[in-house]
Amino acid sequence: MGQLPQLMAPVTLGDQAYTAIREAIISGSLKRGEKVTERGLAESLDISPTPVREALRRLEQDRLVERVGPRSVRIAKFDESELREFTMIEDTLRALSARLAAQKSTAAQRTAMCALLDKADDLVGQIDAAGPGAPGERDLVLELLDCMRRFHAAIDQASGNATLIQMLHMVDAFGTDERRDILLDEIASERRSAVRERYHQHRAIYDAIAAGDGDRAEELMRAHSRDANTPRVAARFSD
Repeated sequence: MGQLPQLMAPVTLGDQAYTAIREAIISGSLKRGEKVTERGLAESLDISPTPVREALRRLEQDRLVERVGPRSVRIAKFDESELREFTMIEDTLRALSARLAAQKSTAAQRTAMCALLDKADDLVGQIDAAGPGAPGERDLVLELLDCMRRFHAAIDQASGNATLIQMLHMVDAFGTDERRDILLDEIASERRSAVRERYHQHRAIYDAIAAGDGDRAEELMRAHSRDANTPRVAARFSD
């Protein structure tokens, strides 16, 4: 059989709706536990309900929304035991991703990871120079957080395992808004030493990946993910 031409997959309205609603959940624009309707989302996105319906089916599969009626869903909200179990799964997946990245990453991928860390170091320097509560500190912190998200995404891609990457894509949507709020709260509350310790873990993880040390990369990433998730679970159920 001859070589068939590759087809370019079009970006459909359903794809765009899925991305937009997912980002709204990640950012916290759509609150956990909030009930939304297909028509309401369609009006907000200025599209017909059909692509929204398609997007919500995908988001149900990702467990980001729960169906509560024929045309309505609720943004997923886990109880304490579910969240603890979910973070255990996340810790394991991220550790495996780091191990595979140490084994399979290319020089170009490692260069991209290093560039993200260098940019993050520059942002940390700007935050330190500005001082606590300085104008623009929040924007710098959010930029740093985005940089670290992209660093983790680079590790995921470097794992070279499509199934793992898809699972981590789902995991990444849970708790991003909470991580952001916790980080800002820790900085505002002078708990900067804990934030700085977690931040420096990224460089150690990269060094293990660059050295091809899968055991060390897995160990460091598991500890890093656990350190990041512990305050998240505590904050969610502190009341």
